[in-house]
Amino acid sequence: MRPFQRLAIDKNQRTIKSTSMTARSIATNIEIESPQDKLLGRLCSILSDYLDQSQINEVIRAYEYSAEAHVGQLRKTGEAYICHPLSVAICLAEMRMDASGIVAAILHDVLEDTLISKKELRNTFGSEVTELVDGVTKLSKIGNKPHAEAHAENVRKMILAMAKDLRVIMVKLADRLHNMQTLGVMPSKKKRRIAKETIDIYVPIANRLGMNDMRHQLQLLGFAALFPMRHRVLQNAIKKIRGNHKELVDTIESAIKNRLLEANLKCNVTGREKNVYSIYQKMLNKRISFSDVADIYAFRICCNDEATCYQVLGAVHNLYNPIPGRFKDYIALPKANGYQSLHTVLVGPYGVPVEIQIRSHKMHQISESGIAAHWLYKADDEKGSSFQDRANEWLRDLLEIQKTVGDPQEFIDNLKIDLYPQDIFVFTPQGNIIKLPRNASIVDFAYAVHTDIGNSCVSARIDKHLVPLQTKLENGMTAQVITAAWARPNPLWLNYVITAKARSGIRNFLKHFKQQEAIDLGKRLLEKELQDFGLSVDEIPEPRLLELLTLLGMESMDELLEDIGLGNKMPFLIAKRISQEDIQATVKLEDKDENKKTPLIIKGTEGMVITLAKCCHPIPGDSIIGYFNPGRGIVVHHHECRNSKESRSKKTNWLDVEWSPEITGEYPAEIQVELLNRQGALATIISTISSMDSNIENVQVIAQDDSVCVDLIVLSAKDRVHLANIMRKLKKLSIVLKLTRIKA
Repeated sequence: MRPFQRLAIDKNQRTIKSTSMTARSIATNIEIESPQDKLLGRLCSILSDYLDQSQINEVIRAYEYSAEAHVGQLRKTGEAYICHPLSVAICLAEMRMDASGIVAAILHDVLEDTLISKKELRNTFGSEVTELVDGVTKLSKIGNKPHAEAHAENVRKMILAMAKDLRVIMVKLADRLHNMQTLGVMPSKKKRRIAKETIDIYVPIANRLGMNDMRHQLQLLGFAALFPMRHRVLQNAIKKIRGNHKELVDTIESAIKNRLLEANLKCNVTGREKNVYSIYQKMLNKRISFSDVADIYAFRICCNDEATCYQVLGAVHNLYNPIPGRFKDYIALPKANGYQSLHTVLVGPYGVPVEIQIRSHKMHQISESGIAAHWLYKADDEKGSSFQDRANEWLRDLLEIQKTVGDPQEFIDNLKIDLYPQDIFVFTPQGNIIKLPRNASIVDFAYAVHTDIGNSCVSARIDKHLVPLQTKLENGMTAQVITAAWARPNPLWLNYVITAKARSGIRNFLKHFKQQEAIDLGKRLLEKELQDFGLSVDEIPEPRLLELLTLLGMESMDELLEDIGLGNKMPFLIAKRISQEDIQATVKLEDKDENKKTPLIIKGTEGMVITLAKCCHPIPGDSIIGYFNPGRGIVVHHHECRNSKESRSKKTNWLDVEWSPEITGEYPAEIQVELLNRQGALATIISTISSMDSNIENVQVIAQDDSVCVDLIVLSAKDRVHLANIMRKLKKLSIVLKLTRIKA
């Protein structure tokens, strides 16, 4: 190993490891000669509060090892590279991370940025520290992949390591925090990219793990780097109004304290200033000005226990009137990250809104540290355990997702979906609570209960009433999923599921069953065509089948059926070839037939009879489904058509279909027009439709009185956009009272 500067303590002692002095005395007696010496002294001072001397000596040994490995390396700031690992270790030491975690923090870049191998590191510091370091280390062999793909691969690696040991993400978050604190020397483009990654990935992870203090620091640093001008303007605006606010804040704070004293409730009351990023997000999301956000005053009340929190809530509601709909009880129903508090908004003096957060001291400690509380407050095992259980549950879900996702970018997309929840609480019939993101559907709920339940769900009951699977859930509902043994996931579910677990579960099932589904469909389509020739798939003579497969360049019958099911081969042409004694003689003739084929209505249905359902009149651009009817071919319905629900409930015959991109022509669509019953009104409607390059196929008067007439009109439309333009033109007519499209 190369020589490097050691810390001199005594003339007769060459290393720190051999001394018996305490870490605190080291910190005060070392002659400070460099920034890294100062940082090591500060680290040892913090560690001496909760680690014993042997553990601190191990940390110092890790520092010496890392300093030698990184010797000669400098950061963009110009300081020695070892200053970065030390700063990361100090951040973790302030959270009272254990000795192995601190050692891993000091060594976290040696595998990535030095010649030290994983085997050498394991031999020197053991498997526990090595696995932590490896979990934080980026993948080195990513080839020439684009940055987004490489970043996705690295994040997935980190998440998998994090699932094994939560200290991995603690080290990574501290690493990212120090990188953000020293981001100013980076080029502008790289600075923005790192800041965006931080806000998109690391801030939500810190939030999900309940580490609010870390989250706020990363948010502010990321916002300042991503939008420096906005950050500066908002910061200056906050400084200007700070003096004006102080008097009113003091007035409200005194009023709250006096009311609590009258109620004999001992609590700490503090007024808190909203941070720049929080104000920016509120302005952005609610589309309000800075003055509207700045008029909101926020206070935090910390009590001794949970029961006192509710007593305080009653006291402040008796002081100022609460605003209806703005009360949230996160104590009874904690957030996904374990956060607990009572939130309420009151109408304060001069009509200004006053935000109040009420929590116990224990809840406040946990809300700031989250999963870090496992180390910070480990004297009380119960304080950190529940939060670690929540984190482990979330990580188990992520592991299940990653097993079913091959593409790293898809994993990142699923992770982002999971990191931005606005929770609702839905009850099972047994009274268990399931947390879901807002706007979650029955399918999301089914997959949250269990993957097998999601894969086999067909409908559900909400509060004992039958509802379709796309129904959106709301807070407090009781949902019961109805399953069937024959049921399987529908690709259309991907249009309305929003949880990562449901999305990955559906995609995984479809990925594995796509081939078998195509084979089954191909067999049904070929069977139908062979009936006209008095044959069936199972009765095809072996020599004729082998001759056909050889001509088509295929190895098995399943491969042929799959090609038919996927729409690559026309079933009626294959059936005709099979029926011919001389298969080769028909090849040229059929190739000519293929060249003369007309544009398809539905993609992949060459040779099939297509019927557009008259009950809902689907047109190109509509979301559609189809089912195979032996007498009518494939019958296509609008996805919202009530009559299609009967076909969906059947075990077989229903298909996922989509419009062909080459589709041309005009198709019937039905609209209902409610118009004033005036002379010439219908003529005006017909004339307007005609001016939009559309023909009327049928008109039916379904209701009429002296003032209003309701007509059903079937007209021709090229596609959904064409129909929308026609309806938009009709709505502008003064005689039209109401206009709707009939889809069922």
